Amino acid sequence: MLELAILGFLSDHPLHGYELRKRVAALMGHVRPVADGTLYPAIKRLAAAGWVTRKDEPGVAAAPRRVLYLTGEGREELERRLREPADLDISDENRWFTLLAFLRHLDEPDAQAAVLRRRLAFLEEPTSFFYDGERPMAAEEFADPFRQGLLVIAQATSHAELTWLRNTIAELEKAPAAG
Repeated sequence: MLELAILGFLSDHPLHGYELRKRVAALMGHVRPVADGTLYPAIKRLAAAGWVTRKDEPGVAAAPRRVLYLTGEGREELERRLREPADLDISDENRWFTLLAFLRHLDEPDAQAAVLRRRLAFLEEPTSFFYDGERPMAAEEFADPFRQGLLVIAQATSHAELTWLRNTIAELEKAPAAG
């Protein structure tokens, strides 16, 4: 997801490493802090793959700064990752939010809707954090107010996301096809 975030932010516009780190941390840092020891090796991998290029540009003071640009191949890779997300990118909430942050970079409404339909199908499956055998347990089944709270909050969040997904898919289905 770090690589997807890098490609996505650079698709918006070129950034120097420090600014990219701040943006990635704002998006993903609440889950996993983004350290230089993680970010810069990822940038090197993307540059080695030909998806990112670095150029030295004059800095505000005297020192030049290295600015990162997304290449044409990098844009193609970003679009591929958005169009064909892994199952974990759909089911894991943190990975999903990173994917969702950049889904607008897919130009075709039908491709965007296809990704949203996968998330919708995942969320429509009965699930819980707690089970009685194979049966998912509901909040009302617990006397424990903390487990009740966990399930009530998760249910409310899922309900809000399901509503948004259905509405957004309907809007995307109305959009004219790109081309």
